[in-house]
Amino acid sequence: MTYEEYLDEVTTLIVEKYNLSDAAAIKLVVKAQDAEFFVQHDEQEALRNIDRAHKDAKTIFMASQKA
Repeated sequence: MTYEEYLDEVTTLIVEKYNLSDAAAIKLVVKAQDAEFFVQHDEQEALRNIDRAHKDAKTIFMASQKA
């Protein structure tokens, strides 16, 4: 999947798994992107897969709960 599709997938998973609104999930993903969380994903296509998206969605959501 493309980098943009991957970000969309992570956002969708956050909405579905953690019952956040689309806007709240987008904010989390944008914040993670600003913190360079997705740099390797942009550079390595192999990291952009469904299994990794589930892990990244959890990591991003859990980090938001600690903040």
